[in-house]
Amino acid sequence: MTDARGRVRTVTGDVGPDALGTVNYHEHLFQRSPLLPGDDLDDEDASGREAVELRESGFATLVDATPLGLGRRPHAIRRISRATGLTVVMTTGAHRREHYAEDHPLLSASEDELAAAFLRDLTVGAAEGLAAGQDAAPRAGVLKVGLGYWRIDEAARRAIAAVGAAHRETGAPVMVHLEHGTAAHEALDALAAVGVAPDRVALAHIDRNPDPGLHAELAARGAFLGYDGAARARDWPDSVLIDCLTETARRGGADRVLLGGDVARATRYRAYGGIPGLRYLGDRFVPRLRDAAGDDVVDRVLRRNPAAWLAWRV
Repeated sequence: MTDARGRVRTVTGDVGPDALGTVNYHEHLFQRSPLLPGDDLDDEDASGREAVELRESGFATLVDATPLGLGRRPHAIRRISRATGLTVVMTTGAHRREHYAEDHPLLSASEDELAAAFLRDLTVGAAEGLAAGQDAAPRAGVLKVGLGYWRIDEAARRAIAAVGAAHRETGAPVMVHLEHGTAAHEALDALAAVGVAPDRVALAHIDRNPDPGLHAELAARGAFLGYDGAARARDWPDSVLIDCLTETARRGGADRVLLGGDVARATRYRAYGGIPGLRYLGDRFVPRLRDAAGDDVVDRVLRRNPAAWLAWRV
């Protein structure tokens, strides 16, 4: 049985884990990156309409996974949450280096500078860059670090150390971006070395490497498995992910799987004029997962597991 003690920090205040309802563990309301030219998520009205569609598709809570320096808009996120009734957990931390311009201050910041910025976001209020948060600004509820393809470079190691420092002080949960699902064990080892236990970590994009044997190993270590690759038929059909998740659950990982969409691009948001939109996950993927894996697995994946991961524990 998953353990959901503690509190969850949302942009509108702290709530108990049981109040989250169904959780999409990985999306982006706002995002801007040099890796995605022309695909910026920067329109508050459009992002708000997309949030409404997500809510209508059956989700009560969203984790906005945009970390520092990538166009995150804390006050706009809170306005959207209040207007739509969608609970939103915001993220702080740093992505992999390719998402930043070469002269971006996050890439040269020291461990102490990064840790101070992350802690401000978590405990005082969130702001862009390394600047101090505004009074009464929304607070972040998740720490994030991004890794490259089979790579933990120096910038990532500084970010990991800073995430560890902020986690040790707050007990906030941690998300790791794994490029194509690689370096998962190595990520858990690096985080454990700075005081982050595997059962506090969500391995984002682990399903980009749809290997149920590997996933069962990671679940046995206690890590949460972030499945967020639906609607990517160029890589594989949804059936591959459903089969992988179902087999991982059969091998003992049912209590560790999380589900999100990570749609993340204006050209794929209906409110920005694209498809399939944030509602694809609830409207089309979840019913197929329910048919394949059953009600209990879906309840764990959408409710119990994210509640356990998101709860702060000191």
